[in-house]
Amino acid sequence: MTEREPPHGVEAGAAHLRRTESGVEAHMVDVSEKPATRRSALARALVEFPAGVLQRLREGTGPKGPVEEMARAAGVLAAKRTGELVPLCHPLGLDHVEVTFHPRGVDALEIRCSARCTGKTGVEMEALVGASIAALTVYDMAKGLDKGIRIGVVELLEKSGGKSGTWRAAAFDG
Repeated sequence: MTEREPPHGVEAGAAHLRRTESGVEAHMVDVSEKPATRRSALARALVEFPAGVLQRLREGTGPKGPVEEMARAAGVLAAKRTGELVPLCHPLGLDHVEVTFHPRGVDALEIRCSARCTGKTGVEMEALVGASIAALTVYDMAKGLDKGIRIGVVELLEKSGGKSGTWRAAAFDG
């Protein structure tokens, strides 16, 4: 069996798994032969607040200071360190990471993280990790106001580059 064939009981396309004499092992995919291409990804995390909490945070009256700026810094730092946080994820030299905040109604905040690089593997995980950690930072900085804050959907909105080209979530309107 070659390294590219799926192990017995493992779906085709499970590139991080291979069968050995002792069973199935996880391994980092070898991307050394792939060409470097421009890649980008955009992810989001939705944070939902009890009534009035988001307004207080946006007015700067949260218990821990400027929530969005701390969450922005945390999201950028997390995206840059994704290879250390997610097993089998390649460490990437990111060219750009941006974290933005978009109110959704009066009690929800959408956090978007975009990531870009020229590399041999995609930046979807970097965008997802950045959005997730930014959302967790918002929770941490706001929990003194109300512990009922909820982090909802975390999802990839779009990606481009590499062999699979461009992909966009069906409901994503840009």
